[in-house]
Amino acid sequence: MKHLDKLYKMHDISWFTPVELFKPWYAYAIAASILRTANLSVPLKIYEIGGGSGTCAKCVLDYMMLNAPPKVYNNMKYISVEISSSLAEKQLETVGEVQSHLSKFTVEHRDATDIAGWGCKDPQPCWVLMLEVLDNLPHDLVYSPDQVSPWMEVWIEKVNGSSQVCEVYKPLQDPLVSRCSEIVGMNEENPSLREKLSFAAKGLVSKVFPKPRRAWLPTGCLKLLDTLHQTLPSMSLIASDFSYLPDVSIPGDRAPLVSSKKDGKTLDHPNYLDAQGDADIFFPTDFLLLEQIDHHCSGFSKDQMKRGAFKPVKSRRTIILDSAAFMEEFGMPLKTRTKDGYNPLLDDFRNTKFYLSVPTHNKK
Repeated sequence: MKHLDKLYKMHDISWFTPVELFKPWYAYAIAASILRTANLSVPLKIYEIGGGSGTCAKCVLDYMMLNAPPKVYNNMKYISVEISSSLAEKQLETVGEVQSHLSKFTVEHRDATDIAGWGCKDPQPCWVLMLEVLDNLPHDLVYSPDQVSPWMEVWIEKVNGSSQVCEVYKPLQDPLVSRCSEIVGMNEENPSLREKLSFAAKGLVSKVFPKPRRAWLPTGCLKLLDTLHQTLPSMSLIASDFSYLPDVSIPGDRAPLVSSKKDGKTLDHPNYLDAQGDADIFFPTDFLLLEQIDHHCSGFSKDQMKRGAFKPVKSRRTIILDSAAFMEEFGMPLKTRTKDGYNPLLDDFRNTKFYLSVPTHNKK
């Protein structure tokens, strides 16, 4: 903890990602999981969305160079899709520490959610890595004044042309927000008798004790997975992120942690409207919802579950693992174990999970 505190004061940033703190072992586990399950009869292609400083890319390439058959390393491609120009340059610098990596590595400076940047659909197998990406993707806030009223979009407007802003509530009209709310099941159609009775009871209670509801929808995640499934239909996905965040004071389901860092000290904001300038915004990832969005974007929908229809067949196999379970399965946890048995890689990131999603042979 003293070592971490020193690092944070030196760099004056809010947090280090696990792949940075535990290099190379964290990325080695990811590389091992790819090598164990990849089809090595075709050249290995890995995309990383939001590669940070390039640590994951370099470590994965290191692992392949040291452990994969020479043919796999020599023919592989590792493409980083990075929206930040400064980080794109940093990634080339990091990976370039090993000269032979540079012929396998490229950085594409663009927005991964923009489908135009991906070009034509690529049906070949590939891997997509997203490490601590989901927590930074845009979310949309929706609001309801009580337990039964329809959900509304939350808009931000300036107060009389000043720098102050306030919330304004409007009916759902954004297609991405509407789709996301349907996937979440916020506006279920054809409710059962039990749900109708529950709704009626809530209606009575809401008149006496109205309780406003707020929810943050991962619309950025929906847009990104939509793009990836359309352009890379045979991709295998590995995503890791925070499943919950401690001490969140902002109201609403899946509400973010908004914080600023100065002189090594963190200040958490009680209101997301304070997140102006250099504040960091972290959203927790609902991994079960992530799985639903993934299946939805791959062509599987709740409509296929209607009575009388044939049993629906999903085109993805998915699994959610605690980070410790993933590291014990694919990594080398002894490398991060201290003398007294404490292991920060396994013990300090209990609020993080891995999501793995691979294509099946079931085609529509």
